[in-house]
Amino acid sequence: MRIYTRSGDKGTTSLVYGKRVPKNDLRVEAYGTCDEANSMIGLASSFLEQETWEGKEDFLDQMHRVQTILFHVGAELATPSDKEVAWKLTQSHIQELENQIDKWDEQLAPLKNFILPSGNPVSSALHVARTVTRRAERLAVGLGEELQNQLVVSYLNRLSDFLFVAARYANKALDGKELPLHTDI
Repeated sequence: MRIYTRSGDKGTTSLVYGKRVPKNDLRVEAYGTCDEANSMIGLASSFLEQETWEGKEDFLDQMHRVQTILFHVGAELATPSDKEVAWKLTQSHIQELENQIDKWDEQLAPLKNFILPSGNPVSSALHVARTVTRRAERLAVGLGEELQNQLVVSYLNRLSDFLFVAARYANKALDGKELPLHTDI
């Protein structure tokens, strides 16, 4: 199978089921941004290859599961509103994120002030993934009624929370330092 098709050389791309749209279509921007977030989660996970900690495998399993679901969220965003979605995000996927957030958050010191993205490279990459996920959420909101499954917006919202807590959790596990806002400005 060839990777290149040349079909996008004139600035259009295919959605699921083959409908052609401009590459700057809001739907393409939304699923492309999910892909970007997914890549950043993969980058964060790759930083863990040389690290050791007791919960590393469980953490990586969570990241792999989130990446897989996020891939499917992108497919939902890439499906025209008049077509059937092959895989559908459900409330249980959101609940799964919330359960993991609560589990990790119990092991973290309560935040008393804002923190800046920093610390271990794993944590920093997860913070980037979080901000990219927020952008994907804003783009998905922009689709309005064109978005078949409104749970996509909720999932992306919760995923950004999940990534924030995951960044803090990884920082703690890997002895990274959380950097508070500078107090002398």
